Amino acid sequence: MLETPPFCLPWESRFSQTGNRSKLAAARALSPATATSSLGEMLGLGAVNEDELYAALDWLLERQPAIETALARRHLNSGTLVLYDVSSSYMAGRCCPLAKRGYSRDGRKGTLQITYGLLCAPDGCPIAIEVFEGDTADPMTLAVQIDKLKLRFQLQHVVLVGDRGMITQARITDEIKAAGLDWITALRAPAIRGLLQSGAMQLSLFDQRDMASLTAPDFPGERLVVCRNPDLAAERSRKREELLAATERDLARIQAAVARKRGPLRGAAKIALAVGSVIHRHKMAKHFHLDIADASFSFSRKATEIAAEAAIDGLYVVRTSLPAEACDDTTTVRSYKSLALVERAFRCLKTVDLQVRPVYHWLSNRVRAHVLLCMLAYYLEWHMRQSLAPMLFDDTDKQVAELSRTSVVAPAQRSPAALLKQTTKLTSDGLPVHSFHTLLPDLATIAPNTVVTAITPNHPLTVVTRPTDTQRRAFQLLGISL
Repeated sequence: MLETPPFCLPWESRFSQTGNRSKLAAARALSPATATSSLGEMLGLGAVNEDELYAALDWLLERQPAIETALARRHLNSGTLVLYDVSSSYMAGRCCPLAKRGYSRDGRKGTLQITYGLLCAPDGCPIAIEVFEGDTADPMTLAVQIDKLKLRFQLQHVVLVGDRGMITQARITDEIKAAGLDWITALRAPAIRGLLQSGAMQLSLFDQRDMASLTAPDFPGERLVVCRNPDLAAERSRKREELLAATERDLARIQAAVARKRGPLRGAAKIALAVGSVIHRHKMAKHFHLDIADASFSFSRKATEIAAEAAIDGLYVVRTSLPAEACDDTTTVRSYKSLALVERAFRCLKTVDLQVRPVYHWLSNRVRAHVLLCMLAYYLEWHMRQSLAPMLFDDTDKQVAELSRTSVVAPAQRSPAALLKQTTKLTSDGLPVHSFHTLLPDLATIAPNTVVTAITPNHPLTVVTRPTDTQRRAFQLLGISL
């Protein structure tokens, strides 16, 4: 007799699949009688019910401070960069006190959601996560994270890296400076236009280079690193012109409807409703003059405003409190761009692998425990990705790739080794290259076979299926012996 449930290696594969189910379904998947994987057997769980899973969530949440402190002690030290960003996920149901209507990053307008902030080490390794009510503005989440860094993690000096919507001037003044932290963030478009209008920044600086450092009276004690990406400038110019042209086409149709002789569109209110629909669709209201009357409608481009916006196409300004001796311009810009690692973490948490959403829990503590559990699963995934990188499309020779890059402002390049993997679809030892998402199902085909014979019915023998070359190499990289 053979029993072949999917093997529990790697752990993250089973962990993510179980975590995205209802607790009743998870209990059935782990219990021996109804198991769909060998995870429960390997962990020696025995029969599992949903109440035990809820108790495990409560136990985990109680230990969140200790867990995060241990992770910070392992991955952070005084003087290090700390990456921070915020995302949100929609909720199922209306009973959780944390569920509020706010800006939905999932594109699901009108749904209740929660907001959560993720702290990461400079290499993108997750350290701590905090859940907030769904209508909490991004800057309002900073105070809790600063307390974690200074009080719980006992870090004397930290450089906080956050985006321009997170680290605002008010947060710098009221919280970050008061806590003795340094910061790296970026300026919003109105502030960049202000630098141009005041003469603190000259566009001629970028005739021969793509990066320049300056200071400005409006930002005392700070260093501004101005970057210009010509590829980004061309793309923004193209997109704006397309949106302007599309808006003009739609407004011209309304204009024709107002001017036609048979059944013309009449009434300022009706015309305004039609115009508003077009303007809202293309988000181009700031670039058009609109003249609406009961029996007429005309429009024209705001040439001056369009030219002012075009002047800063491709420009972005990184601001920091760090002196150039401590962090040069290139390192400053690279540190700000490393926020992409947090965005990658959110993609894995929300869509690719772990699927934190939708959240079905009603109690606030269970929601927080659910999000913490997903972060810990991503912590495991992050380390697996580092170990399995030679088998994945990931670039394992980033230092060589960085040497071929003309500037930190220019698009990132892939190393020759990564390009070879991408082209041949083979690793250096001749095995097929995988994505992390395709490698896990391959590894999950390994199964423990329980063999019971007529001669030894009371002494079952467990035999693990023989791994393929790909599986053997993966387990070798993970340091797992079968």
